[in-house]
Amino acid sequence: MIWFTGLSGSGKTTIAHVLERKLADADVPVELLDGDVVRENLSKGLGFSKEDRDTNIRRIAFVAHLLQRNGTFVITAAISPYRAMREEARMMAKDFVEVYANAPLAVCEERDVKGLYAKARAGEIKGFTGIDDPYEPPPAPEVEVRTDQLSVEESAEKVIDKLIESGYLK
Repeated sequence: MIWFTGLSGSGKTTIAHVLERKLADADVPVELLDGDVVRENLSKGLGFSKEDRDTNIRRIAFVAHLLQRNGTFVITAAISPYRAMREEARMMAKDFVEVYANAPLAVCEERDVKGLYAKARAGEIKGFTGIDDPYEPPPAPEVEVRTDQLSVEESAEKVIDKLIESGYLK
């Protein structure tokens, strides 16, 4: 289970898609659980309260666990702002690699094509991670990619290098 976490706009999903393609090209069975797609299809109706966010992450972790136990590499890309929930996901996994997509808030705001940060700063969106709801960075992720300093390809390669180093890939 390769668990991407980071602020909105940090590059989680973009890197996850590149990683998914690289693994699939190497004939590795892989599935990507994108936080936005899961929220739309599996967690529809959930809001953004802490309880709803926790429920969403539990659902992602449960589906990832089911796929993983059947031999599939699972990549998740969800903000997953709370450490406790990421640790709960880790406990569900047979093998877990936390990837922290780390970019400064200002960079994430610059990348925000949907204008969500501007709406949050204007008070139109309440409980937005990084603005008026906390993001708890992982204290010791297996991989940290500084997406303001590394390209998407370099970030994906850093994750692959860790998977090889850890014995998950050859």
